[in-house]
Amino acid sequence: MALGVPHSRIPILRGIVDFLRQRIWLFIAFMLGSILYFLPVPEGLGREGQLILIMVIVAVILFVTEPVPLPAVALLIIVGQVILLEKQSSDVARSLMSDSVLFIMGSLMLAVGIIKQKLDKRIAYLIVRVTGTGLFQVSLGITVVCGVLSSIIGGHTVAAMMLPVALTLITLTKEHTRKVSGLAAVLLLSIAYGCAIGSIGTPSGGARNAIMIGYWREFFFEPDNPVTLKYLVSYLDWMKYAYPIFLIQLPFVTWILFAAFKPEHKTLRRAVAKLRKQIEAQGPIKGGDWAAIIIFLLTLAGWITLSDALGLGIVAILGSALFLIVGLVRWNDMNSGVNWGVVLIYAATISLGVEMKDSGAAEWLAVSFLDVLKPWNLDHGMPLWVAYTALTTLVANTMSAGAAVAVLGPVTLHTAELVGESPLKLGYITAISTSFAYFTAAAQPAFAIVYASGYLRTRDFLKVGWRMGLLSASILLLAAQFYWPLLGE
Repeated sequence: MALGVPHSRIPILRGIVDFLRQRIWLFIAFMLGSILYFLPVPEGLGREGQLILIMVIVAVILFVTEPVPLPAVALLIIVGQVILLEKQSSDVARSLMSDSVLFIMGSLMLAVGIIKQKLDKRIAYLIVRVTGTGLFQVSLGITVVCGVLSSIIGGHTVAAMMLPVALTLITLTKEHTRKVSGLAAVLLLSIAYGCAIGSIGTPSGGARNAIMIGYWREFFFEPDNPVTLKYLVSYLDWMKYAYPIFLIQLPFVTWILFAAFKPEHKTLRRAVAKLRKQIEAQGPIKGGDWAAIIIFLLTLAGWITLSDALGLGIVAILGSALFLIVGLVRWNDMNSGVNWGVVLIYAATISLGVEMKDSGAAEWLAVSFLDVLKPWNLDHGMPLWVAYTALTTLVANTMSAGAAVAVLGPVTLHTAELVGESPLKLGYITAISTSFAYFTAAAQPAFAIVYASGYLRTRDFLKVGWRMGLLSASILLLAAQFYWPLLGE
């Protein structure tokens, strides 16, 4: 016996202690949520909005600290909407399966099909032939490719296309070492953050951009007033303001990743050598390979041309179905290769974001934020830009970027009028800041896709995210201060 405790009970007590230690943040999150639950409803918010904000706070804590598997957090979000918000379970179920969720699911299935055909190896070899075998150069090359492509066709599409490329390099390196977590983080997060920063470059890079362009036209354009023509922002106009901000960020992504992680290898020379041998063994591209290429290109073309009519998700599902119909991949391969937990996580967070918008909770946050700024004389000029950058970043990390702009956009533009700021300038700041959703695996579709690989932890995003957030915000504010005035704002 030790301290009066029978030896037979010591393992049980140790197990209980270990369980409590591992779940400490779960108890902290629930305790905080319980305290907030019994607080009075803030003025102008409503009980439903208060409950949603409590759920958001608890969910964010659990997503960041990861005391339980993340799919369990998603399940709690679903249950919370029914029990706390008293929503009908059928209504919650319908909110889970949006086009965005279908797209995530279809994209992950497409990635399995590409890996099965080993096309990812050929793409990876093409990249390293251009960049060389140094990990820094390969990481930078992946970031550039992802950034440029995502500025045109959206980060989620590019992440789905590039994930198999990174997994190929990681897998080949893993055969030479038991631990490649640092190297895997660098390669996978090169995709994630390349897609995030590239999405600001053009109106087609993200829904948030198109939403803000629509607000400018609806709120300020008058057909009979030539002065208001500047609010008809064209594709090229947007690029003039946003594309330089994206390009400046590109080299910093790789430097930040190397500062945040310590890759086990600084070169992929041996992995590339093995990759070359495997490609040589595969021989020239065969009929099945060409079929896979054609299906993927058709899917990519569908994303670009048919997404308005069919939706990104339906196009992705159709492409996945074609892989199965043609016989390029078996269902068992897709079933075992897709991380279905990630699909569940994204579905639950999208659903919660919709509730946050519909209840007015997100708008209440924005208005309350302005009320805080006014007494401190921070409601104009650079202080206001900083405040809205911070607010938009916060909201975008709890809901989708498009929803964040949809909710904050009208408040932003109204604020600009009230304080004499340029609606264009403050609108650009708000829209671009939504891309700074860097802190959790569920913050952006591209993040959810690379997280599905199984090589990353949610804290890896936070580890890089705060650095990227400070960098991106600084570049944005400097552009607003010194570059945009050259363009007339």
